[in-house]
Amino acid sequence: MIHAHISHAIDTIPDLPSPSPLRVLRPGSTHSDMTQISDAQTRPDDRRAKRNVAVLVGAQAILGAQMPMLFTVGGLAGQSLAPNPCYATLPISLIVLGSMLAATPVSGAMQKWGRRIGFAIGALFGALGGMVGAYGLYLGSFPIFLAGSFLTGVYMSAHGFYRFAAADTASEEFRPKAISYVMAGGLAAALIGPQLVKFTAEAYVIPFLGTYLAVIGLNAVGVFLFLLLDIPTPAPVSADMPKGRSRRELLATPRIAVAVICAMVSYALMNLVMTSTPLAVVGCGFDTGDAANVVTAHVLAMYVPSFFTGHLIARFGVEKIVAAGLVVLAGAGAVALSGVELEQFFVALILLGIGWNFGFIGATTMLAGAHEPHERGRMQGLNDLLVFGGVTFASLASGGLMNCSGGNAQDGWMAVNLAMAPFLALAGGALIWLVLRPKDVTA
Repeated sequence: MIHAHISHAIDTIPDLPSPSPLRVLRPGSTHSDMTQISDAQTRPDDRRAKRNVAVLVGAQAILGAQMPMLFTVGGLAGQSLAPNPCYATLPISLIVLGSMLAATPVSGAMQKWGRRIGFAIGALFGALGGMVGAYGLYLGSFPIFLAGSFLTGVYMSAHGFYRFAAADTASEEFRPKAISYVMAGGLAAALIGPQLVKFTAEAYVIPFLGTYLAVIGLNAVGVFLFLLLDIPTPAPVSADMPKGRSRRELLATPRIAVAVICAMVSYALMNLVMTSTPLAVVGCGFDTGDAANVVTAHVLAMYVPSFFTGHLIARFGVEKIVAAGLVVLAGAGAVALSGVELEQFFVALILLGIGWNFGFIGATTMLAGAHEPHERGRMQGLNDLLVFGGVTFASLASGGLMNCSGGNAQDGWMAVNLAMAPFLALAGGALIWLVLRPKDVTA
């Protein structure tokens, strides 16, 4: 039922202007009549791509809901279990570390066995991570809780490939829209996840145990969606097939290098600030419900723009949209530095979500068009290894900056947001360099 509704919605999304009904040419037919027939014959057929987008949107909505849940309660649960408050965000850091380390093997598994198997493996580890995390909470064991977080990272890695899977069967014209629509599925996750936190966080005597049990259920239900995917498994590599560029050669390609840098910075800075947000909100005198509401607003801002980000990329060009994302991220930092009232948390986190959306979807689109199909497994795995490596560093830094800045939540929050500046300068400089390069130089 969910898939049917989503599929219908995707099919109604405008792609390219539909040609008028074809007519048999008769003597006296105009040039426009012949052009109309030619356009209809060459118009790409994206029906299969739209079906896959519908499935992946459903996966974002159901399976993806666990990510805002875990990012909302992970730091708070870690704070209650950790022997040192500086380790409070370590559970979230280990989710991201697990994702970074799993990126290459998960990408390789998808290249060998197909997207279905790779995504099912991710859901299996998501459920397993929820089980181990719940067991750690039950025992009050911080190491076991951290082990569950690490296992969840395998799911997060697989989840990161939803956006690339959307592009696998899409035409060049539909590709940025397909990526954008799949990312928009996170809108439902933004609504489902934090609301589940409200219902489950205090459902048992042990705080947050119910949240981790709900995570198990989401993975158990969501895994069946992947049976509906229709993405061909890549053909096995044979001796006469092109080998493609090495990882070193891929990263030496300017367009790929800049895409990776912008994706790393957009995602890492979003994670740096979002990881600290629940701790900062609660530390500045507000309650857990307020923190969940701020995270909800943030995740909505991450995904609502996805309904039109692809159209903006098609109209204005990917470089301008990535640049806009970096500017909005800088604006988020400026608002956060202006004060710690609840309204300022909301505005800063909304801007953070919009900036991430433009920067990350733009960088993903830039990367998807910069490598060949037979380089997919190698490049996409390398990209996510680097992106989530940066996110892991940001997550670890977030806990240190937040909790070790004199123990004051407001000072820690200021330190977190000041740390954004040099990385925004790096990404902005790289993008300007790419745009100003001579156009006849190979990208």
